[in-house]
Amino acid sequence: MGNKAVSYQGPGKVAVIDTDYPDFVLHDGPGVNPANVGRRVDHGVILKTVATNICGSDQHMVRGRTTAPEGLVLGHEITGEVVEVGKDVEFIKVGDLVSVPFNISCGRCRNCKIGNTHICLNVNPDRPGSAYGYVDMGGWVGGQAEYVLVPYADWNVLKFPDRDQAMEKIMDLTMLSDIFPTGYHGAVGAGVKPGSTVYVAGAGPVGLAAATAAQLLGAAVVIVGDMNEGRLDQARSFGCETVDLTKGEPADQIEQILGVPEVDCAIDAVGFEAKGHGGDSSHEAPATVLNSLMDITMAGGSVGIPGLYVTGDPGGIDEAAKIGSLSMRFGLGWARALSFTTGQCPVMRYHRGLMQAILNDKVTIAKNVNATAITLDEAPAGYAAFDQGAAQKFVLDPHGVIAGR
Repeated sequence: MGNKAVSYQGPGKVAVIDTDYPDFVLHDGPGVNPANVGRRVDHGVILKTVATNICGSDQHMVRGRTTAPEGLVLGHEITGEVVEVGKDVEFIKVGDLVSVPFNISCGRCRNCKIGNTHICLNVNPDRPGSAYGYVDMGGWVGGQAEYVLVPYADWNVLKFPDRDQAMEKIMDLTMLSDIFPTGYHGAVGAGVKPGSTVYVAGAGPVGLAAATAAQLLGAAVVIVGDMNEGRLDQARSFGCETVDLTKGEPADQIEQILGVPEVDCAIDAVGFEAKGHGGDSSHEAPATVLNSLMDITMAGGSVGIPGLYVTGDPGGIDEAAKIGSLSMRFGLGWARALSFTTGQCPVMRYHRGLMQAILNDKVTIAKNVNATAITLDEAPAGYAAFDQGAAQKFVLDPHGVIAGR
């Protein structure tokens, strides 16, 4: 049986390629850690992909802003139907419809046992933490494909309780693999609670998911800042206030909204490709968001940082930025007694509760992020549109299951 997948082909280039149908062993290939080659995955399942999404983290690689090797199969946001199970899988069955956390975890190590599934110790020989189709994450093959292998299936996958109900809400449920829990993690890390005033830097899909999460957590006011008017329109479409960062730093505009130039909680949904504000908005300034959030977050407050920061950036603006060293005003954060929550989201901490919120009509994340289904063959066009700032979250439909509904 064949398999088609979306592959990184060098800076600015992706292509749909023919690749191998997965089996229950890790094979050599682009980005695969040599220590993982030959590793048995009898605890895994093979999924027929129902929905797999283009993520801003993928876009960083496609822009050439990481050390990702050419030929890497992309994709870490995966929802699918189980079509084969490994001999060591006990509870997940063929025909189950499941969501897959983007971070791969074993369920056995010290970190997994305390809920830190984003920094599993057993799935990446280089460092804690792993993900599908991502640079330096152990070489697990990506899920922007017709079929994908998911390891430690009894532990990793979230089974939807009713297949028909799930398919009715598949465009919402596909967000459970990454951006909805990631946005929620940012809001939790920022300390959002009922009555909070919240500022979200970035109106891309993760920023909009963070804004949605803040509303779900009971925030009184959610303000979203960006430079893209289409994305700001999308934030306003579900009740957010907005700040246009082409007009300058956010403090003055926040004061116009709240009466004070600060918020209770702040979330960085931009990451290392941040640009300057105001007249500097055409130039990259990777610490801009972090420094501005320290300035506008109330003393003693918290900053959630789901935005991606990397240890290797070939396109960095200077030698320091190329190794992830940024000119961050940490003294300001210290003086204001701020707390910071960084790192990947531990998806399993949140995805079941967020699934229940979706299935019981408490939230409509797909509408809020403007989810748009496209075919696998349209993935290169989707990447190009996303790179140009389209106010959409592109959902790949490899088998036409979504289009056929």
